[in-house]
This record gives sequence, structure tokens and C-alpha cells, in this order.
Amino acid sequence: MSTFNKKAKFEYKLEPDRIEAGLVLSGGEAKAIRTGHADISTAVCRILNDEVYLINANIPVQGATKYVPTRSRKLLLHRDEIVSIRTRAKQRKLTLVPVKLYTKGRLVKLELALGTPKHKFEKRALIKAKDIERDIAQELKGRI
Repeated sequence: MSTFNKKAKFEYKLEPDRIEAGLVLSGGEAKAIRTGHADISTAVCRILNDEVYLINANIPVQGATKYVPTRSRKLLLHRDEIVSIRTRAKQRKLTLVPVKLYTKGRLVKLELALGTPKHKFEKRALIKAKDIERDIAQELKGRI
């Protein structure tokens, strides 16, 4: 089962290369991800103390008491990958965005991309273009 961040392409201009990272999870969290109960639409990734963290990802666990579903989770990356991400992000003022959360066998992986935030006028233009495209498709469908 995989969970996509649908807002990522709308909110950011994403770079084409992707980074695959593992996650440090509890057993209940891994089960929730496998059943598709995770939400990464509001999540962001930050590099703190030479480690990468997934912040504000909502992974609810069934039947758990005193559990915070939006806690920060550590991402598992090699040191040279972290250094590469940090330098590219600082040089071009990019943000680390979680794009996809999925299982790979028994492992849970997170796909990350670097991107720049879009401006409001860019988002409006994108919505307008989609509306025009949809209207044209409806007109053509009605004529045939």
C-alpha cells in the first residue's frame, strides 16, 4: 500500500531526482502504513543535527493510549546522502518535500524530493489552465 502527497506537486516545483529513505517506526505505525492509514499531505522534512526528520506526518495507531500520531520520525539515510541534500538545498534554496510513503517488502520507505515553493500566482495560473482544459474536453465530448 502506498500513500501519495497530492499537495506536493501543487505547492512545490519538484526536482526530477528522488531520494529513498527508511523510517524509524514502532510496530503499530508500520501496520497502519501497510493498511493505508497514513497521511503525509501536511508533512515536511528537516535536517536537524546532521539527521533528517519527518515532521507532522499523521500515522494513527489503533488502540494506542498516550500516543501522538503527528510526532517527528527519524529518516534513515547515509551520511553522504544527508550532506549532499543539505548542500544542494542551501545552494539553490530548496525545500525537502515528502512525496510518497510506501512498503518495499517488509520495509517502509519514504520518497523525498527537493523543490522550491510556488508563488500564489503560479498556483492560480495552474488552476486556470486545468479549468480551461476541462471545459474544452467537455465541449468536445458533447459534440461527438
